[in-house]
Amino acid sequence: MTSLLTLAWIYFRIGLIFVGGGYVLIPLLNHIMVDQYHWLTLREFLDGLALSQLTPGPLAMLATFTGFRAGGFPGALIATVFIFLPCVTLMLVVGRNYDRLKNIDIISSTLDGLLPAVVGLVAAAAWNLGASSLSGTKEFIVLLIGFAIFKWTSVSPMVVIIGAGLVGLLIN
Repeated sequence: MTSLLTLAWIYFRIGLIFVGGGYVLIPLLNHIMVDQYHWLTLREFLDGLALSQLTPGPLAMLATFTGFRAGGFPGALIATVFIFLPCVTLMLVVGRNYDRLKNIDIISSTLDGLLPAVVGLVAAAAWNLGASSLSGTKEFIVLLIGFAIFKWTSVSPMVVIIGAGLVGLLIN
C-alpha cells in the first residue's frame, strides 16, 4: 500500500500541471499509475478513464479511483484534494487580480505559447489511447460513428458515451 504522503505529493505535482484540461495529462497519468507505481493495469486505467467521462471533472475523478486503489478511502480523499489544491489556490489568486494580470504582456504571451503545447499533448493522449484500445474493425466503426455524431449533430456527449458503451456490450 502506498503512503498517504506519497499520494499527496504525486497528486499535488499533477495538479500543478493541470493546464488546459485533464486530457493533456493522460500520458503522464498512464506512466505514473500503470508503469511506475502499478496501481492499475492498462485495462483498469482505460476503464477508469472511460468511466470518469461520465462524471464532472473527468480526469480528476480518475485520481479518486486510483487513490482508492492505492490507499483505500483515505487514499481516494487525499488524491482528490491534492489534485485540486494547486488549481483552486491559483484561481483564488488569479481571480482577485484578473483585471491587472490580463493586460501584462508576458502573461498573455505565455498563455499564447501554451496553447499549441496543450493541443499537441491532447493529440498525443488521443494517439496513445487509440493505439491501446482500437484493436479491431468493430472498435474503428464505433470510433467513426461516435466522431460523426459529435462533429455533425448536437447530441449530448453523455448520450454518445453511454451509447458507445451499450454498443460495446452488444458486439462483444
